[in-house]
Amino acid sequence: MPFVKQQKNDAYFSRYQVKPRRRREGKTDYQARRALVSQAKNKYASPKYRLVVRITNNQCICQIVYSKIQGDAVLVHASSKELPRYGISHGLTNWTACYATGLLVARRALTKLGLADKYEGVTEPTGELELTEALGDDEPRPFKAYLDVGLRRTSTGARIFGAMKGASDGGIFIPHNEKRFPGFDPESKTIDAEVLQKYIVGGHVAEYMESLEEEDDERFKKQFASYLADDIGSADIEEMYTSAYAAIREDPSFKPTEKDVEKWKAESKKYRTPKSTREQKRERIDAKIAAYKAGRADVEEDDEEDEDEE
Repeated sequence: MPFVKQQKNDAYFSRYQVKPRRRREGKTDYQARRALVSQAKNKYASPKYRLVVRITNNQCICQIVYSKIQGDAVLVHASSKELPRYGISHGLTNWTACYATGLLVARRALTKLGLADKYEGVTEPTGELELTEALGDDEPRPFKAYLDVGLRRTSTGARIFGAMKGASDGGIFIPHNEKRFPGFDPESKTIDAEVLQKYIVGGHVAEYMESLEEEDDERFKKQFASYLADDIGSADIEEMYTSAYAAIREDPSFKPTEKDVEKWKAESKKYRTPKSTREQKRERIDAKIAAYKAGRADVEEDDEEDEDEE
């Protein structure tokens, strides 16, 4: 059969439907979103909650979100920028910081829902797969959420699964398995719990610090300058994270940062054009009218002079 060129004629363009804006911008996978937000039709007003994990260049953001007709609504929010309050001031985007952020958002959500005392999660993680289970028939069921990875690739050892592991250990029921955690062997389909445990307490960071110090001391001092400035060595990493996890469980509430509002207002006013009053607008219009009339008068005088010369 000969090659037939596709003709994009008027009939084609009259039926062409433009894709949604966020699809055109490459921000939303609507096929995945449709599956995540579709709710059970036999359960009236029972939203499906999502654990939304987004990692930027300088922070990890975790949110518990549910969908409404008006748009998405956020139940709780947590960011790795809050971790310095709990003792983690460095490496706010590594795997362990994502785990801590997931733990923080889980404890914050359960505290808000009144389930923090009933579902404490895994207080001493061992690296094994431990899902949150229901307590009994007379007790409330565990809070359930599904992981929303957005457009990130779900490769083995990715940081988004660190946040998911933290939220799961924090007491939220998130359906998952262990095949995307660090230490999983795809051939034997088993996970090395020691490797995952090492990532949870920051052991991989401590190992890298030790190896870099032995191989290239100058680069080590440059790369970990902020750690060394706070007297944090490879031996202090595990204690720093374990104490932070305990502090998060003790007080997961959100505390806004203290900002100098008056200074911010003064700075914003400095670059903002003040709004004109009614009198100022009237004066500006009268000035434009006067200038226009003066210009018209000059033109008319020039025309009269040209006529006289003729």
